[in-house]
Amino acid sequence: MTFQEQILEGIPSILPLPKPYEPQINHAPKRKEILSADEKKLAIRNALRYFDNKDHAVLAKEFSDELNTYGRIYMYRLRPDYEMKARPLADYPGKSEQAKAIMLMIQNNLDYAVAQHPHELITYGGNGAVFSNWAQYRLTMKYLAEMTDEQTLVMYSGHPMGLFPSHKEAPRVVVTNGMMIPNYSKPDDWEKFNALGVTQYGQMTAGSYMYIGPQGIVHGTTITVMNAGRKIAKNGEDLSGKLFVTSGLGGMSGAQPKAGKIAGVITVCAEVNPKAVHTRHSQGWVDEVITDLDALVTRVKSAKANKETVSIAYQGNVVEVWEKFDSENLYIDLGSDQTSLHNPWAGGYYPVGVSFDEAVAMMAEQPELFKQKVQESLRRHASAVNKHTAKGTYFFDYGNAFLLECSRAGADIFAANGIDFKYPSYVQDILGPMCFDYGFGPFRWVCTSCNPEDLAKTDAIALSVLEEMAKTAPSEIKQQMEDNIRWIKGAQQNKLVVGSQARILYADADGRTKIAEAFNQAIAKGEIGYVVLGRDHHDVSGTDSPYRETSNIYDGSRFTADMAIHNVIGDSFRGATWVSIHNGGGVGWGEVINGGFGMVLDGSEAASKRLKSMLFWDVNNGISRRSWARNDEAIFAIKRAMEHEPLLKVTLPNLVDDGLLENL
Repeated sequence: MTFQEQILEGIPSILPLPKPYEPQINHAPKRKEILSADEKKLAIRNALRYFDNKDHAVLAKEFSDELNTYGRIYMYRLRPDYEMKARPLADYPGKSEQAKAIMLMIQNNLDYAVAQHPHELITYGGNGAVFSNWAQYRLTMKYLAEMTDEQTLVMYSGHPMGLFPSHKEAPRVVVTNGMMIPNYSKPDDWEKFNALGVTQYGQMTAGSYMYIGPQGIVHGTTITVMNAGRKIAKNGEDLSGKLFVTSGLGGMSGAQPKAGKIAGVITVCAEVNPKAVHTRHSQGWVDEVITDLDALVTRVKSAKANKETVSIAYQGNVVEVWEKFDSENLYIDLGSDQTSLHNPWAGGYYPVGVSFDEAVAMMAEQPELFKQKVQESLRRHASAVNKHTAKGTYFFDYGNAFLLECSRAGADIFAANGIDFKYPSYVQDILGPMCFDYGFGPFRWVCTSCNPEDLAKTDAIALSVLEEMAKTAPSEIKQQMEDNIRWIKGAQQNKLVVGSQARILYADADGRTKIAEAFNQAIAKGEIGYVVLGRDHHDVSGTDSPYRETSNIYDGSRFTADMAIHNVIGDSFRGATWVSIHNGGGVGWGEVINGGFGMVLDGSEAASKRLKSMLFWDVNNGISRRSWARNDEAIFAIKRAMEHEPLLKVTLPNLVDDGLLENL
């Protein structure tokens, strides 16, 4: 069968032969036993819903074995035989070009070069899934190939509920992931209901088909590291010779060494999974791999002495690195952590003193002991960080729930008031006041031609727009403009593409709109193929996350989720091609609500109208909320937006004299 025929086949009428388990692939760890005997039967019954009754007998036994062996029913037998990768739009069957673009994005999320656990349909973060099983993938691709521009595909946590009549201006796909009743949103609830096959963890951009490989976070990490360096720099010194220590080389965290290289520091990034280390080294995202602590110390001392810019992966536990550098009195300038601590009990964080293979077995077979070991490790981790910060290290929480889980483990990470953490979130200190409050966030695009020449042309278009805007930019956002111009100039030489021909840069509403309109005009002239616009959910408006995206909201509303919900509703009727809303993300199930979108530019007047309406709302929704929280930078930004758009009328806060409240 051709590729197109396989897509249109959906779930085969004749079952394909079972697929052998491929040990060389980076697989998800076995999930812990959480279902009762009756619940296991329910999980199998749920899985069999996708198949004709004639196949139930053979599949029931097979799915039972998968559930007992892996803790989930992935339906490995249904993995397609074709190569999983983004293809040019013309290669996809279908009646809707918008739907073809969504198929491209789905396949890119599952590309072996992009996905963390491709056979388990997990893109990044240890549990960030595009689908829960391969039947869902096959059925979704078939629906997309059949749909017209007057239908909408409804996705319930990976399950394609079906095609419904709508209209051309409606989203082609509406995605929800993990939208639980609030009292059922604890970590074990995810384990249980995911094992039952009725919900999934979409992370931020995995379940919304907008992940573009680690490039998506390279830019944000570069901005973060550069600005963290500016906070510690003296007399305008650069970052050469400065040491940045962190951990995690998985889907998103793998961006850290590349970002450190671009920012000009020495990066030491620890990772316990040998396959993740090999992947990032083979892709050129990390320069060197070291497995011995003494050799690591020697290499870092040499790099410091010579003021090198180099990225080093230490294959081992990061706790050992922090402790070794302390005993060797090796000064760390910048420190953070980007392990998947939103998922601490299922492979997001590995305890020190236990081998990787032993830990994988322990989390499945002895989950309570594994939890105990992780919390012991977190206490040691925090203690070692504290020793370095006492020497002057600037440490920031990278929004991965590191401080939150340390606090739950009883580690010494609280400030003197016993309420706040002693270390800031990077959003509190850097991205919130410097970027999000001004409306700058991770705007991204994908060239659906899959042609590197198209990507180069879009880079040039974006650079031209930014340079023109920088000429008249207010002083308040000059630095942001300059950083993005520097970024896009170096995008090609830094070889950031993994998977689809995609790019990201931080832009405000004005920048996003002007760049998108320039793309649309280039498409209309036949200079480039269609372009998919999107963003990370980690943005100005998309996410309500009290320990990350909205951690610099101080009016008491950071635990509310009105902004994210309004964001996705507003995007859906202002022209998004698809929209998504998730429970969970980088900081954990039950800790965040986040929404995203995708928009296909086809060079038409209709696309021009949609992009102007939707992108303006998508950013200014968040700026207005941040302004109402009395954030000075956001008040400036929303006033500027109202000056440019007479139809925008936002309620502004009246500021209160602090002295008025002191004696009450």
